Amino acid sequence: MLEGCGSRWAEAGPARAPRISYRMNDAAALLAEPDTLAVFGFGAGAAAVDDPRWMRVPLEAFDAPAPLEAWQVDDPVQHGRDGALRWSAGGGWLFAALELDEREHGGPAGAAHVAYAQLREFIHGRHERQVLRIWNYQGAINQGENDAERYKLFCDGRAAGCGDWFANGYPAATAIGHHAEPHLLQVYLLASSQAGSAVENPRQVSAWRYPRQYGRTAPGFARAMRLPAQDALAISGTAAVVGHASAHEGDLAAQLEEILVNLEALLASAGMPAGFDTHAPLKAYVRHPADAPRVRELLKQRLPGVPVLLLQGDVCRSELLVELDGWRYA
Repeated sequence: MLEGCGSRWAEAGPARAPRISYRMNDAAALLAEPDTLAVFGFGAGAAAVDDPRWMRVPLEAFDAPAPLEAWQVDDPVQHGRDGALRWSAGGGWLFAALELDEREHGGPAGAAHVAYAQLREFIHGRHERQVLRIWNYQGAINQGENDAERYKLFCDGRAAGCGDWFANGYPAATAIGHHAEPHLLQVYLLASSQAGSAVENPRQVSAWRYPRQYGRTAPGFARAMRLPAQDALAISGTAAVVGHASAHEGDLAAQLEEILVNLEALLASAGMPAGFDTHAPLKAYVRHPADAPRVRELLKQRLPGVPVLLLQGDVCRSELLVELDGWRYA
């Protein structure tokens, strides 16, 4: 397995944050750039590209043509595969990803267990072993009742696969339900040779402290992560949750407004100026396609000029209609 450039960057100090952008380029052209760490296409219409840095995310975009998401760093990038796991590394940064069929691992809990155990084992052998941000996309996320809900089973399996991996603090994360192959679990992450700083929201109970009503295993993630050079904030999936309770059931506009209040609270907790700008790419996950035009218009009004990728995705609580995540650069 090839090693990245982590040791040199560890000596030089924290590397500059990856540049995350939405681009209308061809995937092959982006992947040909030597500093490309990863490229993401969205939905069934995304290209099929045989490159470990390419991911087709199983979420349909509401805008066509949909842009690609590009991650770029300051050094040339190496990449490869380790069994089913794909990875790339450069400039002190690491991308790693897995796609699993839950049916081959006994269901949602078993697949999550395997995915996180494999990622943990792989990361353990890397210089870039500080996991800062994780994305989880699961089919039929709200299917099932009580502790048998698929998202809650995923949380059980994730915790089992992690073991004590995040004993010193959780990374930022997103978990969203997709409408593609129902048994597909996709997990990918961003790691660094340097540790970041987890950020919590004073308006919300920390996810790992949620009471028993949310499942046997509380979700394990930080609300955001300040990257090692303190030059960017990776924002976890953020919904209309106050304390630990969902707010404004059935009211899309009120939920979206609550999300924006939560995002501002996160920026304040991270010591960053208020507001988002044209260099702060966000994703909006919208449960019902009929709500997409209204979400688009509300975000244009409240976040003018901010690049927002609008995707169909189910929030992990069935009463929540929309969720935002993304990046804010210092």
